[in-house]
Parts: sequence; C-alpha cells; structure tokens
Amino acid sequence: MSDSITTRFTEETQTTETNERTRTETSEAEMTCPECGGDVRFDAEHGETVCTDCGLVVDDQNIDRGPEWRAFDASERDSKSRVGAPTTKMMHDDGLSTNIGWQDKDAYGRSLSSRQRKKMQRLRTWNERFRTRDSKERNLKQALGEIDRMASSLGLPKNVRETASVIYRRALAEDLLPGRSIEGVATAALYAAARQAGTPRSLDEMAVVSRVDKMELTRTYRYVVRELKLEIQPADPEKFVPRFASDLDLSDEAERRARQLLENARDAGILSGKSPVGLAAAAIYAAALLTNEKVTQSEVSEVANISEVTIRNRYKELLEASDTGFASA
Repeated sequence: MSDSITTRFTEETQTTETNERTRTETSEAEMTCPECGGDVRFDAEHGETVCTDCGLVVDDQNIDRGPEWRAFDASERDSKSRVGAPTTKMMHDDGLSTNIGWQDKDAYGRSLSSRQRKKMQRLRTWNERFRTRDSKERNLKQALGEIDRMASSLGLPKNVRETASVIYRRALAEDLLPGRSIEGVATAALYAAARQAGTPRSLDEMAVVSRVDKMELTRTYRYVVRELKLEIQPADPEKFVPRFASDLDLSDEAERRARQLLENARDAGILSGKSPVGLAAAAIYAAALLTNEKVTQSEVSEVANISEVTIRNRYKELLEASDTGFASA
C-alpha cells in the first residue's frame, strides 16, 4: 500500500513539474516572434499580438479583460459597475471600511419594519464607533471633514482636497498639532495645497470659510510649511485672473489684456513685494477700461475682497508699465 502511494505521489510531482515547464516555455515563446525572434507587443485596439520587427500577427484571439457592458456617461457607468469606490486620502480610513446607508429600505426599495429600522440604527452606531478606533483617527476624521467643507465652499477641485488631506496626515504623523487647533492646521493644509496645485485662494477668502481668524491661519501656515519642508512657489497674479474675470462676466479679450498687463509689469520688475490678489484685481479693472467694458472699482473690490484704494494704486502702476496712455485716467 505504501509503495503504491509513493509511486502515485512521484507521478503527480513529475506531472506538475512538466506542466510548469511547459507553461514557462510557452510564456517565453510568446514574448518573442517565432519568425524573426523579435519583440512582440499587444495591440489593444485590434486585439492582436504583433511582432514589432517583422509585423507578424502572433495571436489574434486575445482575451478582453474589460467589462462586458458599455456605458455612455458617468451615471450609467456607476450604476453598472460591480466594484466599490476607489481608495481616497480624503477619508480617514482611505474609504476601505463599510458604510451603512441612511435609507431605511432593503435592496428592492421596500421600507423596513420598525424592528429592522431599530436594528439598522444600532448597526450604524456601532459601525461609526469601530471606524474610529483611537483619538488620532477621530482627529483625522474631523479634520478631513473640515477640509472637504472648506474646499466645497471655495470651489476647489478634488486633486486639491487630496493633496490637503496628505499634508494634514503628514502633520499629524509628525506631531505638529499639539498646541494648535484642528481647524487651523486643516485650513493651512488646504491653503498650501491650493497654492501647490496652481489654484490659489487669498488668505481673506480662506478666513471667511474657516473657523479660525486670519492671524492664526497665517501663523499656522508658516509653521506647517517650515516643519514639513513644503516647496511652495509665490502666488502668481495671473492664476487669479480667470476666476475674477468669470465672476465679473468679462470677455475673453479683457482677460487676455489683463494677462498682458501683468506680463508687462513682471518684465518691468514691479510685481515683487505686492499682493498678487491686488495686482490681479487691478489688472482686471485696467483691462476692462482698455476694452470699454463697464466694470466699477467697487465691483472688482467685492469680487477680489480687497479695498478700492489698492485697486486704484495698482492699476495706475500697471498702466504706466504697459505705457498705454491710460495712466492719468
């Protein structure tokens, strides 16, 4: 009996080794062209494996590993997809934990009974408790919620929110929060992320949507940038121009002239040491004058959240640097 078992085991081992050797030789053969020995690549558009040297079609029956369904918009794609949402740094658990919906309905859309509703409410409560296991996760959950709220109010894109979440996580990991508020560090992280992404917001705009004042925001921002060694370039006034022009409903010509005014001022060397928001607002106002569009200083001041005095002083400097002849207007 033992000899037969040993023999069967030996035969199975040899068969397995033979199959592995055959599979390895097949995969190696597929990597080279059988005609010329050249490299082969997969042409996804035509579903063929083609030699890059001689053009021989090695295989024309490749497996399509994509979905078997088609979708023509985002909502249809979401409804047909059978996988979960991608991981994200905007959630304290990277979006990997279970989330129990708030609707008291089953999979068929039918309302749950009172007993089932109470059961689901208990499950939601315990689920929220298990998602935040310690004080650091509770801290992170609150901060990421603040970042998402402020970014929504300021109209910042998703990539800025992701970057701000990563900056806050780094600050939390390096123990930069003791002695500082969660809201202050979260606002500083969002302000730094917006500047890194090329969609800056002014400190006044950040202070409006934040729960901390401008002085604390400035102090915390400098501390976070210094401790995390973030590389942030000075804000470019031209980055503010499209948003201001859109809010004031100005033409593309006015926006182009504003950019040109700022470019001339940069060449003249008068941009350094001045607020980029004030320069952008002044360029918008000056460009509106040059294109005969009706925009008042008070309207520009309200959009840019700066004083009219700053606009008057800066727009004269811009016009003088461009030598347009409107400087005395």
